[in-house]
Amino acid sequence: MKISVIGAGSFGTALAIVLLSNGHQVTLYGRNPVQIKMIENTGGNHRYLPGLMLPKELKVTSDLKEAVESCDILVMAVPAQQLRQVLSDINGIRKGIPIVNVAKGIEQGTLMRMSQVWEDSYEGSSFACLSGPSHAEEVARMLPSTVCVSSKDSEFMGQVQQLFMNELFRVYTNHDLIGVELGGAVKNVIALACGISDGLELGDNAKAALITRGIAEMKRLGMAMGGEAETFSGLSGIGDLVVTCTSMHSRNRRFGIMLGQGMNTQEALKKVGMIVEGYTTQEAVCLLADKYDVEMPISKTMHKLILGELTPEESVRSLMGRQRKHE
Repeated sequence: MKISVIGAGSFGTALAIVLLSNGHQVTLYGRNPVQIKMIENTGGNHRYLPGLMLPKELKVTSDLKEAVESCDILVMAVPAQQLRQVLSDINGIRKGIPIVNVAKGIEQGTLMRMSQVWEDSYEGSSFACLSGPSHAEEVARMLPSTVCVSSKDSEFMGQVQQLFMNELFRVYTNHDLIGVELGGAVKNVIALACGISDGLELGDNAKAALITRGIAEMKRLGMAMGGEAETFSGLSGIGDLVVTCTSMHSRNRRFGIMLGQGMNTQEALKKVGMIVEGYTTQEAVCLLADKYDVEMPISKTMHKLILGELTPEESVRSLMGRQRKHE
């Protein structure tokens, strides 16, 4: 098939490699002409995946029209807060292309999940969400990874599974689109807390507690919004949460570590140098918690910390000093 990956960051590039290895014709689109020219000249996307050479068969372009006018499927690998604008731009070029989205987040302002953003900004076609524990640095190097795909369209969901799956990139199907999308969004906020814990050198016990109670927060919000409890025990829930909270590949964890070590928000964002989805999503997650009357103390504490209302040390005391309760 002819597949265009929209977004030439680390994960978009990694998925392009997977799709190429499965025998598809792949075009990688990036909006920055300088970056695309650099990829053409050097054979690698060295800003996002340093030291990795890309397959010669990969076509790259900074022309959005060229990327979308003749493809069979679009893979959207742009930051969550940019998805609406990019879909709107694509809608002006060509309508009705089936879309696989890999952005993980909640849209600021509207509090929409990514599938809702798609419904609101793009005409026609099918939509699927690909999610799970899959750091780009490992996917690109063809290390074993397992994810899930979810869609309201069962036929398209199966097609996407077949499109991506190979002996090193395993794909399960999951019909719970709400749960899959929320797991991918909320886990980034919990990863901020785990990073802060590591930055403060609070140890493994503290991080295990944050991960475990983070799962409880994800599940409570997901079920209140119509998701299924089982989803949060799966790849897009606990699987993605564990890898994001424990790996140095995780931008959210690295950002949290820097905050825990005393950097301010802007310094930490600048040092990470890429989008930190937990930072851009934390306020929306807390607003959803209020809307659905769901208790999410870790997420709300992270929001207060980002606003400057709490220091990292005060955040720990706030969580540890909560009223006694039954698990």
